[in-house]
Order: sequence, then structure tokens, then C-alpha cells
Amino acid sequence: MADLDDLCAARARERSDPLIGTALHVRRFLLVEHQGPWPFHALESEGLDPDVVARLVAATREVGARTILIRRPGRRSEASGRRAWAVADVEDGRIRWGAWTDAADLLEACAVLREDSGGPGWSDEAAVLVCAHGRHDTCCAVRGRPVAAALAERLGDVVWECSHVGGDRFAANVVVVPDGTFYGGLDADTAVGVVEEHLAGRVTTALLRGSSALPPAAQAAAVAVHERWGPAGPRDVRSAQVDDLGDGRWRVRLDCSGPLPSAVVADVRAVHRDPAVLTCQAPRATSARAFVVDALSPAASA
Repeated sequence: MADLDDLCAARARERSDPLIGTALHVRRFLLVEHQGPWPFHALESEGLDPDVVARLVAATREVGARTILIRRPGRRSEASGRRAWAVADVEDGRIRWGAWTDAADLLEACAVLREDSGGPGWSDEAAVLVCAHGRHDTCCAVRGRPVAAALAERLGDVVWECSHVGGDRFAANVVVVPDGTFYGGLDADTAVGVVEEHLAGRVTTALLRGSSALPPAAQAAAVAVHERWGPAGPRDVRSAQVDDLGDGRWRVRLDCSGPLPSAVVADVRAVHRDPAVLTCQAPRATSARAFVVDALSPAASA
């Protein structure tokens, strides 16, 4: 087995790779329970009909969503029989669950992906996803599975292992839906406290990657807002207007609530870090983009 200190997550921590602005930017997530094993491309897993998968992929692309496979920690999900699926709307903070037995049952999820989240069957109940996709990146397995086990022991059935969510070098990665908040750099000792605080309405900025409801530059601005005026809740930054100023610079206006100013304007710029091997699978070093918030101030409400 490879020395963990030589894997991508350990190297990223040595370099102090910034977490902020690295969450996936999507409107919705489609979660599909599948025991695995998950290949590198999770949607090629055995038992998922390729024709059904193609229709799911088309539906997710249409609405700006992302499909993630989920299973109970320790692979306690059933290999067959009744399994769960869910659509999480990160913009509205709502989730709707369904069930499937045969792959064709998943076509119901296509309709729900296009459905308004204010209808019947939707709720704001939380689910906690921990990336444990070892065939995509070794760090996701060796760091993610202990975190999933620790969270499940404390929080029970709200916790799932999940397939790739991006940012392998930030393992262990945790995503809380339906608000779409990403945390990185967790371990079994820190994860329980971070997630319990989150579920109680307080984000932990030190390990916060961002909210998938916001584009990357706005994610960086939102983290800065939480750092300056928090603690605040995951949905206290509600929306963003992002003006591209060119040359890797943006002016971001955030509408906020709770203890935060009602509106904040931030100047954000991108920087490129020194080339590094960013994943365990990467064939060569590449330069990662990071974000710097140069200015941050309350603004008049619209």
C-alpha cells in the first residue's frame, strides 16, 4: 500500500492549498443509492442500465445538476431490492426522496429534476455525504471512509458515503444537502464537530470550500463574509451578482441575512499557484486556481 504521506491529500496539506471557491457549482444534485463497487466513472457501475443513465445525464445537464452515487457507510446498502434516490435543490434548500428497485424506476427522478421544489414531497431535511470513491482517488477512500463511519456513529442514517465530488486533494470531503455546502480537509476527529455545528446553523469557515449554489468567485466572497461577520448559517448568504472585470477579477455582490449585513460587495481575483500533482491519478503537475478577496464592505440593500 502506498505511503499516505505521498498521496495527494497529504501533499495538499503540506502546501496549504486553499479550500475556498472549490465547491462544485450546480443548481441541483441527483443522488442514487448504489452499493458499488464504483468504477472510476461511477455511472458506469454494474446494475445501472446505460440507456437509463443516458436519460438521467440528459436531464441533469438540462437543469444544471450533477449525479452522485450514494451508499450507507461500510457498504451497508443493498446490492438489489428497494434503494433510495433523491433530488436536492441547493438554490431553494429543499430535497425530495424516492425509491427504486429496477433501473427504469429511476426515470421518475428525471421528472422530479425538472419539478418545482415548492411542491408536495419536498422538505428541508439534511443529508450528509462523504466522498469515499476510492477507484477515483485513493485519498477519498482512505480518508473519507473513517470520516463517514465517525459521522454515522454520531448522526445515524443522515450520513452516506458518496462518489466523486471534486477536490480529491481536499479529502476527506463532506457535502451537506440540500443547502449544498462543501467542507474539505476533514478527519474523524474534526468532522463530527463541523457537521454538528453546520446542522445547528453555524458554518465552520476554516474548513469551508464553498456553497454549490454560488459560482467560484462568489463562493470565495461568501467565505470571507462568514469569516468577518459570522458565525452564520449555511443559507444566510442567499444569492450573488457576479460582474466579470476581466484579467481574472470579479466584483461580487452578495445578498445576506441572519447576523450578516443585508448586502456585501467584494472584489475577488484569481491567482495561479505553483504547479503540483493535484490528484493521486494525475499524470503530471498542473497549476491550480485559487481566489483572493481584496476588498469586502457592506453595501446598500437593493
